[in-house]
Amino acid sequence: MRRLWGIMVYILLLSFEIAAQAPGGTGTQPLTAMQNYRRGRDSEAQNRMSEANTYYNEAIRICQAEVSRNAATRDTYAVITWSLQRQNKYTEVIIWGERGLRLFPDDYRIIETMGEAYFYLRNYERSLSFMQRYTNALPEGERASVAYFFIGEIFRLTQRYRHADIAYTTALRFEPGIALWWFRLASVREQAGEHRPAIDAYQQAVRLNPNYREAIDGINRLQQ
Repeated sequence: MRRLWGIMVYILLLSFEIAAQAPGGTGTQPLTAMQNYRRGRDSEAQNRMSEANTYYNEAIRICQAEVSRNAATRDTYAVITWSLQRQNKYTEVIIWGERGLRLFPDDYRIIETMGEAYFYLRNYERSLSFMQRYTNALPEGERASVAYFFIGEIFRLTQRYRHADIAYTTALRFEPGIALWWFRLASVREQAGEHRPAIDAYQQAVRLNPNYREAIDGINRLQQ
């Protein structure tokens, strides 16, 4: 009987632990919006997108509830824009980001997220404005490398190749281990006619990813 009771207690405790890990947590200790967002990112990193979206939706719901009862904070607007961004709802990111920046105009987390949303909406000039606003204020901020990469992307897509070179190079000073970024740097150098520096960047991309076919092709093309 004592053994059976111990098993029942174990099962009960395990059920509480599972409930606490689910979106929304338990009835007595619900997860915050930020916690739901972070668990969504963890699930997304493991390619469990259905589970990730459940967490993101719960984060959005909590944030909207905080706004409705006038309890919104900086984190409220940061988390809702992040969560919507992960779901590719870029127009909604802009709507909520603008609301957040009216209250917290110096929240650079929202500013950087707005820059990304405008980029994916192909409004490159608005995206550039937000990304430069972020990097001007926080040149070594947490998202500085990403912001500089997006600035490079904008300049590349609008054929301002030397500007793109500077932006990509700056991004790579923060994050030198990303093969794609080296490939992008090489491609704009090639477009600008800077063949030797382009080869160097293509080679760096291949060092990081030996199977990077496009980078290998770039090296072969420029060495002919």
